[in-house]
Amino acid sequence: MKLLEALAEMAGATLHRLRLYEDMKRSLANLQALQAIDRAITSSLDIRLTLDVLLEQAISRLSADAARVMLLNPYTYRLEFAAGQGFRSQSHQHSRFLLGEGLAGRAALEHKILDSNEALLEGEDVLRTSQFAEEGFVCYRVAPLAAKGQVLGVLELFFRAHHEPDQEWVNFFATLAGQAAIAIDNARLFEHLQNSNFELSMAYDSTIEGWSRALDLRDSETEGHTQRVTELTVKLAQAMGISDQDIVHIRRGALLHDIGKMGVPDSILLKPGKLTDEEWAIMRQHPTFAYELLRPIKFLNHALEIPYCHHEKWDGTGYPRGLEGEQIPLSARIFAVADVWDALTSDRPYRKAWSDKEALEYIRQQTGHHFDPQVVALFLRTFVNNAGDQSTTHHQR
Repeated sequence: MKLLEALAEMAGATLHRLRLYEDMKRSLANLQALQAIDRAITSSLDIRLTLDVLLEQAISRLSADAARVMLLNPYTYRLEFAAGQGFRSQSHQHSRFLLGEGLAGRAALEHKILDSNEALLEGEDVLRTSQFAEEGFVCYRVAPLAAKGQVLGVLELFFRAHHEPDQEWVNFFATLAGQAAIAIDNARLFEHLQNSNFELSMAYDSTIEGWSRALDLRDSETEGHTQRVTELTVKLAQAMGISDQDIVHIRRGALLHDIGKMGVPDSILLKPGKLTDEEWAIMRQHPTFAYELLRPIKFLNHALEIPYCHHEKWDGTGYPRGLEGEQIPLSARIFAVADVWDALTSDRPYRKAWSDKEALEYIRQQTGHHFDPQVVALFLRTFVNNAGDQSTTHHQR
């Protein structure tokens, strides 16, 4: 008897250690599953990728045959298919539930985990619906996806064999649902932030274009000038291999190149005759006016080069600072060629437009004096064949 008692104690201790070992393995596997989901959340804001990882872990760790995520449409209050794995057909993707409708809708509305047994008690067999008739499911469970008190959707698990979960299983199911909710909430916040930034950027650009049109309207001689010279400057910048990110700032600077003329009195800006030396001194301040006007606007700091430097010349005889050579920002050197080409090939009240041949000859003559030789070479090589289509206008003052 003593020997049997000793053997029984040893067997009991061994079984207890085995249970502890199995529990430890299960807990470790669950932690690894959560870690995989965390990596998906932190490494990518693509909600589809994250949901795929989540569903893989849900099927694997919770012994499900299929899993599905339904997301709540905040405008229609309907749960709509977002991602699914383990299904034999695609019919489940057409499911739609109003909030509170069906087991999934109830789980979302009531913020609690529900299963198919509860539906059967109420006379509703969710697994016999047309979406699941061919799947062979016999058991179903659904958990709400909620973050910060807001319902985002549901996580559903489907089983083709009878399944009776313990409390640990239920707890882990709830944990996975919580992870899914975090992933969805993060992705939506990022998407909203992107949309807000895009809308803000569009609003800035629309405002800048409005300013440029106002400047054109102020000086009827240059009406439509800004849009055309901006287009030519951007094409030259692209041909030089300048990055798209920098071209955004070049475009804004070109649109605002004459913003400083807002500080020039109309009596000087619109004077029909020649300007006196004193009037020219004031006119030449308009790049400085532009700098002082735009510098406090942080959003436009990278667009200052053209408004501030577009009257500088390669040989150092320009204004307002007398910069020479590569001291002049590249964007301003590009703009200078486009600007003068446009001015020469446009009609003005005081003269007729030059021919393309005459304008090109002038630009060649000014290479190394007014213009950067490399920019002129690119201009001639890239645009000489269709120069007539690229004409823009500019007020030479």
